[in-house]
Amino acid sequence: MNRSFIFLANGFEEIEALTVVDVMRRAGMDIKTVSITDKHDVTGAHGITVKADLTFKEADYADSEWLICPGGMPGAANLHEFEPLCELLKVHKGKIAAICAAPAVVLAPLGLLDGKEATCYPGFEDECRQYGAIMRDVPVMNLEKLITGNGPSSALHFALAIVANSMGDHAAQQVGSDMLYYKRSMNYYF
Repeated sequence: MNRSFIFLANGFEEIEALTVVDVMRRAGMDIKTVSITDKHDVTGAHGITVKADLTFKEADYADSEWLICPGGMPGAANLHEFEPLCELLKVHKGKIAAICAAPAVVLAPLGLLDGKEATCYPGFEDECRQYGAIMRDVPVMNLEKLITGNGPSSALHFALAIVANSMGDHAAQQVGSDMLYYKRSMNYYF
């Protein structure tokens, strides 16, 4: 299993980014957080500052498995405006995942959703459709080399879909069960 990267721009959605990192690391996957600025500190949409593992220039993307774009605004727009990332996404031979606004704002304009089923944050669907995406009203759309998610409440489902795609359903089930994502019994009181 090769290294994966999640890209952080100022204004990123913290739940979407950090949930993915946490879940992938629990599964034993090698994932690094990458700041698209020259600084390691990146501030999310809700004022939480994260120290990225690497800056974009420090990372070696050769043979990477996943390139992941969290949403959040203006985080997704900042990712879209960072040309080196857009070029990397266009030539990447591995897998790509994006959640919330990122499928519409980052992936669709690059042609990466053309003819593919996808989901995104409600209200951004038309931006995806105009670039040929087939939109689905689901929390997570899991294709062989592309996973999209619709927003913060789906971050755990999105992250587990990445784990399942790379390591199999059993690994995702184990991580999800350890996190109490999957019910242990039906005797819950709400």
